[in-house]
Amino acid sequence: MNNVIEAIDYTLATQEIAIYLQTLQQQICQMLTSVEPNATFIVEPWQHISGGGGITAVLEAGDVIEKAGVNFSAINGKNLPAAATRTHLSLAISGFQAIGLSVIIHPRNPYVPTSHANWRFIVLEAEDTPQCWWFGGGFDLTPYYGFFEDCRYWHQAAAAACRPFGHDVYPDFKQNCDNYFYLQHRQEARGIGGIFYDDLNNLADKRWSFANSFAFMRGSSRQFTSAYQHIINKRLAIPFTAEERAFQAYRRGRYVEFNLLHDRGTLFGLQSLGRIESILVSLPPQVAWLYQRPTTMVNAEQQLQQFLQPRDWLA
Repeated sequence: MNNVIEAIDYTLATQEIAIYLQTLQQQICQMLTSVEPNATFIVEPWQHISGGGGITAVLEAGDVIEKAGVNFSAINGKNLPAAATRTHLSLAISGFQAIGLSVIIHPRNPYVPTSHANWRFIVLEAEDTPQCWWFGGGFDLTPYYGFFEDCRYWHQAAAAACRPFGHDVYPDFKQNCDNYFYLQHRQEARGIGGIFYDDLNNLADKRWSFANSFAFMRGSSRQFTSAYQHIINKRLAIPFTAEERAFQAYRRGRYVEFNLLHDRGTLFGLQSLGRIESILVSLPPQVAWLYQRPTTMVNAEQQLQQFLQPRDWLA
């Protein structure tokens, strides 16, 4: 067990990560516009009330992408929101910096899965700790009509991102993702997962130096971008019916429930008094909650629930 966190140059580190995530924001926007010829991103810079700000990029009402948000933020303040971490709240915090990129994509075609990704870096100024920093993030997939080969491809990309850092990284981060993206109030998975990690630094595991943690951020973001583009291109031309769109809207309700009740990124944004329109851009434009459902929808949901059961997608 390593009990000393690696000393880094905070100014240089935050600048380097901010430049990378802003470049990644542009790359993901370019990827999405390459598959969406009939809509463009609205890009809006904004300032945070306590310091810093961000760049919100939103695409709406496309033929392929019904809504997408690719949002960069770099904020600072004195009180770290409780949703930011699981393990550092015992520190006497005098200030923090949080840099992140959040991605949410809601395709129009119900045969193309919704996808989410997030990468973040947080620095604390604390009275009893000379330095404290950590990385977090990951990506996950939420299908409405499941294709085994897509889910296998998705998890192969996740495993490829993890492989340079140890044989145990993908199984651990996959399990984290399965545990996190779970609707406790409904006792069901939100999707088929991916990878999720938090509080990543060398404090508990010396292999997670700043350089390795940052390298993992870069590698996982590349795998996410290429894997999701592959899946979009494979499924975007599948014909769909109004009935299938209605099922998509119904299942999107689960996505909304998770984001508003459980998602730590959403809670962090609200607790830090962030820009509301940017925080809630993660919500789909069309969604429905139905008390009475037609038999065909009940059957489709039963099939989907069986598909969403956590499993070894690489087996």
